[in-house]
Amino acid sequence: MRVILFEIGGFSLRSYGVIVALAIVIAFGVAYYLARGTQYQKHLPNLVVYLLLGAILGARIWHVFFFQWWYFSDHLTEIFAVWKGGIAIQGALVGGFFSAVIYARKHKLSFWELADILAPAIILGQAIGRIACLLNGDAFGSPTGLGFGIVYPEGTIAFDRYGSAPLWPAEIWEGQLDLVIFGILMAMKNIKLPLGTLFLSYNILYSIVRFMLEFLRGDSPRYALQWTAGQWTSITVLLISLVFMLYFFKRSHLIKPVQDSA
Repeated sequence: MRVILFEIGGFSLRSYGVIVALAIVIAFGVAYYLARGTQYQKHLPNLVVYLLLGAILGARIWHVFFFQWWYFSDHLTEIFAVWKGGIAIQGALVGGFFSAVIYARKHKLSFWELADILAPAIILGQAIGRIACLLNGDAFGSPTGLGFGIVYPEGTIAFDRYGSAPLWPAEIWEGQLDLVIFGILMAMKNIKLPLGTLFLSYNILYSIVRFMLEFLRGDSPRYALQWTAGQWTSITVLLISLVFMLYFFKRSHLIKPVQDSA
């Protein structure tokens, strides 16, 4: 577990930035492969610029104001230091969602068809990204109160908050479950489903995983019902996605294939 991989002169190469960059490259490669044979493949190099800008902005806003305001309120100059880590994946998804909607409308593309193509790539990128969280010592769990758990080194936010107390490996388990979701989505691609269902399934599955693991998180303040911002975001996304999915399935059954007249 290393926050800084190495230093040369005054330059520090942080593990967080390296792994996040790797996650983006791999996710883009998977999306490009999944888009083969469609009109969306040629759009991906331009689309990724929109997605990154929206995702970074949304991720940082979410992280700073909903997850660690207790820290950034005393370190205002670090709010813009994204390279040090600290982005909320749910904020990135919200920002990326609106960016994709804008791009799709601008280029007269089907957002839902595009979203179905991107869904497996997104969750794979998230799985890899959780490695960055582990190396950086953020997205950490709460103290286990037992004789086992992750002990973060000095120089991490986790150590600043809990010292050498063993913590639940929340980010590790989330990364592993993200890989399970990736496998499920790839299997679902072979099933004929209504448009948008794959993307909505991703939202639902990830929201369930995130909601449950948030009970083990130790880096977020708790609000009503003692739920974290991550849990409130998850339940909101889950309910909205279920409504859309029910609507899409109902609409698909209402649409009858046109029969050729004899």
